[in-house]
Amino acid sequence: MGDKFMGYRRKDGSVGVRNLIAIIPSVFCSAKVAERIAYQVPGSVYFRHPVGCSQVGEDLEVTARTLIQIGRNPNYAGVVVVGLGCERFSPYELADGIAPSQKMLETVVIQQEGDSLAAIQKGVKYAREMQQLASRQQREEADVSELTIGLNCGGSDMTSGLIANPALGIASDKLVEQGGTSILSEITELLGTEHILARRAINEQVAGEIREIIRRTEQRLKRQTSESTNKKRTHLISTGNYDGGLSSVVEKSLGSMKKSGSAPFSGTFAYGERPSAKGLLLMDSPGHDGEVTTGQVAAGAQIILFPTGRGTPTGFPGVPVIKITGNPRTFEKMKENIDINAGEVLLGKKTLQQMGEEIYREILEVASGKLAKAEILGHDEQFCITRLP
Repeated sequence: MGDKFMGYRRKDGSVGVRNLIAIIPSVFCSAKVAERIAYQVPGSVYFRHPVGCSQVGEDLEVTARTLIQIGRNPNYAGVVVVGLGCERFSPYELADGIAPSQKMLETVVIQQEGDSLAAIQKGVKYAREMQQLASRQQREEADVSELTIGLNCGGSDMTSGLIANPALGIASDKLVEQGGTSILSEITELLGTEHILARRAINEQVAGEIREIIRRTEQRLKRQTSESTNKKRTHLISTGNYDGGLSSVVEKSLGSMKKSGSAPFSGTFAYGERPSAKGLLLMDSPGHDGEVTTGQVAAGAQIILFPTGRGTPTGFPGVPVIKITGNPRTFEKMKENIDINAGEVLLGKKTLQQMGEEIYREILEVASGKLAKAEILGHDEQFCITRLP
């Protein structure tokens, strides 16, 4: 028997750790209407984005798949799709994609309703009805094997790779050992580690996929940087990373991969897709914090774990983002943003193993209803769908 948490059981068998109504625009033109609907219905969240039209091919497919899978995430009890009416990715296609999740689902199309006010009125009615029904659902006990976490990071410094990331790796291992799922991504921050990660694959096929994902990213970066006329734009490491003590991409990568612990990789999957395997997985993604989190939530992650040495306030609509810092000074400065002070390891107050256990326990508490600090402050900046170059 594994550890337990208290979540919301959905009709499709999945378990949410939040019970919210998602207001999802199918195209950027309907974003303000979606926002106005959410403002009038407590317990709802909206997803502002700049895409959904004037895209072609695989670029539009990634947008479509991601929005559909976001709508299927078990943290949302119901979804109101808001469309304009003339976009290439139609609101009905988005709703049809979400429908297999069997959650409450309605569609509002602005051009059919007549104007923004009429669309807002109908959307508010739908969302209020869903919220009232959702409020009757009680949390129930679920096995930890039904949890999926996303491993992300941002604003890294030298303590990230030494303390926060390895401690998170210990927590990730504990989850995976009990049948849970943990997703590593940020491929631009794994460059140079492909031979290490591939050795942890369950078989040669997965090992080959890991090597190929990282190779493709490196080739794309080489092309983009060689074509740039501004050499100041060709650094993968930001100014803040240098200020925090990191010296090179390889050093950053060696620290970043520590988030995945020591568990074997059981599979890989593409951005915007829901993986079929469980255990430790690698998602093909860019390195941008928001794009990574969005892909992980689309893959079904109910919680995001986010080490940050320099500190960041960001969050995601309807999905807890637990912040961890290995830098005690950052924790003191950003107490209202950071959930876990892994800097206690640096100060000799706790061991790395004890900190890993603390992070794991925090995952279970947040899964059972404890709010992460990003949720309390209303941060939702990390919703950001990737674009294909």
